[in-house]
Amino acid sequence: MDGAIHRAAGSELLEACRELRRTELPEGLPVGAAVATPAFRLPAHWVIHTVGPNRHAGQTDPALLASCFRESLKVAAGLGARSLAFPAISAGIYGWDSRQVAEVAFDAVGSFSSSSSVSAASERGFELVEFVLFSEETTAVFRAALDSSPGA
Repeated sequence: MDGAIHRAAGSELLEACRELRRTELPEGLPVGAAVATPAFRLPAHWVIHTVGPNRHAGQTDPALLASCFRESLKVAAGLGARSLAFPAISAGIYGWDSRQVAEVAFDAVGSFSSSSSVSAASERGFELVEFVLFSEETTAVFRAALDSSPGA
């Protein structure tokens, strides 16, 4: 997903990421944290970057995965975003099961929406949170998880 976003946004996105790395994040973005850059050529205002946990590297704590979603939501709220789209963070090459990613994602979004952590700048909350998924298989898994989640 990262490569597709960078190709669509253009070379300016890579330059913005390099600038963040040079100035604010010399050690890189920690797993579970999030930061925003302009979206450049994408039909969006911002790209919110997060580093998902890699199960193959021993990062198996679901709290790290939940932090990716939660911190991304906080950054989006702080920017005053009205909508945002998530991929299946850490599913795929990072080895997380799509079902677990879906459950963690829906729980994080639901908890964020009902919590007091929504900033005053976005007190009305998000109009739309959607999941943009890579395959029909992952889409089916997310739909099934949504259908079985509390409050669905």
